[in-house]
Amino acid sequence: MRRALELARMGEGRTNPNPMVGCVIVKDGRIISEGYHEKYGEYHAERNALLRCGEDPAGADLYVTLEPCCHYGKTPPCTEIIIEKNIGRVFIGNVDPNPKVAGGGVKILREHGIEVESGILEEECRKLNEVFFHYISTGRPFVAAKYAMSADGKIACASGDSKWITGETARKQVHMLRKRYSGILAGIGTVLADDPMLNCREEEGVDPVRIICDAHLRIPMESQIVRTADQVPTIVCTAEETLETAAGREKADQLAAAGVTVLHTPAGADGDSSYAKVDLKNLMQQLGERKIDSVLIEGGSKINADAFASGIVDKVYAYVGGVIIGGADAPSPVGGRGAESMAGAVRLRDLTVSTAGEDCCITGYPVYGKDREDI
Repeated sequence: MRRALELARMGEGRTNPNPMVGCVIVKDGRIISEGYHEKYGEYHAERNALLRCGEDPAGADLYVTLEPCCHYGKTPPCTEIIIEKNIGRVFIGNVDPNPKVAGGGVKILREHGIEVESGILEEECRKLNEVFFHYISTGRPFVAAKYAMSADGKIACASGDSKWITGETARKQVHMLRKRYSGILAGIGTVLADDPMLNCREEEGVDPVRIICDAHLRIPMESQIVRTADQVPTIVCTAEETLETAAGREKADQLAAAGVTVLHTPAGADGDSSYAKVDLKNLMQQLGERKIDSVLIEGGSKINADAFASGIVDKVYAYVGGVIIGGADAPSPVGGRGAESMAGAVRLRDLTVSTAGEDCCITGYPVYGKDREDI
């Protein structure tokens, strides 16, 4: 199963909104074939492994990180070929939460005399597909907030200079994250300040859908994001009221002509930022309907504050650089009004700390305070 997990990760960034799945076939104590889900819309791991098997797999054990599917979709059901090839036993990491499967694959295999055991390295297999498990159960993208800060909690100097708080290793890891998530979200402030590309610069990486929150459609037509919108999928989300003005409709038409998809949301939370009237909860619902299963937030303190206040953040990657910036006016990763008491603070569970060159990364999952029970 550990080898199956290794194989599954090879599909990272190419299977969304499907899960990453790996499969290993063992006979007489030998691995006789293996495979993984390589790309959305193509054969699943089990079928790849069985079709590439160089010898008769009859009676063999099949290890797979997720329950074999039992329905026709873009590909035939994996249970069908497992039965056809006379596999003897099937060992599963996780039962598939997809309502179209949800134990149905196990039931069919057992009805055909195949021994099935589930829960093998269950936690590791579930962790691998945390995005899929969240998306399939909620219909909304799994949202991760990523930021880099100094050892004293600043994301830039008071002057705005922020290059670079972390080193090359940490920045390389960020591009790996961009490969992992389907979409990357930033506020208009980041676009106006940095004119970023927000693409994945990893070899064989897949560019995420770029999503810009821009309530008043201030994004420049000459920005890198707009100029490359015909090459990299790009969404600009604005406030509903902006499109009720002639200037707003004209700008939206110009963006659409450049290849940008323009979305709008009802009025969101009050605030003093340009994206404050983009309702992030509503936006996440719209993105989920577009099969965007995961979003990486790479913005400044204002959009981070709005994301946490909206309760949409499911995971945090906090990179900490070995530098002290200081300054009362230097921004921190999360701005806004913040929690009024510690009881209302967002806490992180399941913390892990890893090194990234001379920097470190703190990863955790938000638990919202009791004044956010509506989330």
